[in-house]
Amino acid sequence: MAAEPASSGPQTRVNSRRSYNVVHPVDIETPPLASPAPASSPDVYREVKHFKKWVVWLIPVFVVANVIMFIITMYVNNCPKNSINCIATFLGRFSFQPFKENPLLGPSSSTLQKMGALDVNKVVHRHQGWLLITCNWLHGGVFHLLANMLSLLVIGYRLEQEFGFVRIGLLYVISGLGGSLLSSLFIQTNISVGASGALFGLLGAMLSELITNWSIYASKFGALFTLLVVIAINLAVGILPHVDNFAHIGGFLSGFFLGFVFLIRPQFGWVNQRYGPPGYASSQAKPKFKTYQCILWVLSVIILIVGFTVGLVMLLRGVDANKHCSWCHYLSCVPTSRWSCKTEPAYCTSSQTGNQLFLTCSSNGKNGTYTFANASNSQIQGLCSQLCS
Repeated sequence: MAAEPASSGPQTRVNSRRSYNVVHPVDIETPPLASPAPASSPDVYREVKHFKKWVVWLIPVFVVANVIMFIITMYVNNCPKNSINCIATFLGRFSFQPFKENPLLGPSSSTLQKMGALDVNKVVHRHQGWLLITCNWLHGGVFHLLANMLSLLVIGYRLEQEFGFVRIGLLYVISGLGGSLLSSLFIQTNISVGASGALFGLLGAMLSELITNWSIYASKFGALFTLLVVIAINLAVGILPHVDNFAHIGGFLSGFFLGFVFLIRPQFGWVNQRYGPPGYASSQAKPKFKTYQCILWVLSVIILIVGFTVGLVMLLRGVDANKHCSWCHYLSCVPTSRWSCKTEPAYCTSSQTGNQLFLTCSSNGKNGTYTFANASNSQIQGLCSQLCS
């Protein structure tokens, strides 16, 4: 733990007994200058506003909002009406699509598109830019939702407690936007949903917070190593098929630079000066932030402004980043003998004769015959997804 700077008067106390090896200075209730308290008298503590503990409420609200959006999505999906086979039919219209179509226990891709999934074609050609935000509040299935919400509670609770709901809320939303932006530049054919970009933003912010507030950590290198291992494992999972690792990387980079801007803390010397007893001044005035903190703050603001501006301009111009980076697709999926990275959307040709619906999948050539009278577009899309999977 960093040592407290020496001064001629009483010092600000530091409480280092907390998780994640972060220390929190608190100042003391100071007696009047005319009657200083004896050295043996106990100190009375109150929180310094820069290090106070916040009441956590926004992260639980985010979790509830994501769960509610999933319930609404399943209600709209209405599998019994739009598909022949469903899982957990006792749930009625909340039952899930077949495993072959959606192994995550969730809705169909057409329903996700209807609810606001990220579709590059709609963003570029139909000017539906809000999809960059709405996709962060949708999930592909129960497994997807549970994994993200548990991660959000574990990571977000600590950050909101330390830095408050305003900074963490902005960090979460902007990181999610950064993840969607990078994803849309590389994922041109498939839709994308999930809060993973925002979650990786919180992980990135934890790393930059450790760097910019380096001196207040007790076990610096241990905390850094642990955090890097967690980040590496999560990014490694992203190379599996059907996982949008570009959203993870974009969210992580956005959160990393946002952490230098939002999660900066003043140095202990300045805290001691500001909250020390009146009449006692240190021999040398201390600036609020260290030089390297200010440099990182300025550089991060510039990088964020330039990065988001360039990314949005490229997206709105319909740029396919894969054409400018022939190897970048390996960042999201690495093909092996066990799986393929080709995940083209399902397209089918259809014809209706009486109650017979005939479908042909354009990607694999499979044919299917179904008994449907006046099948709707959503029903055809659901059957097509099963046929092509």
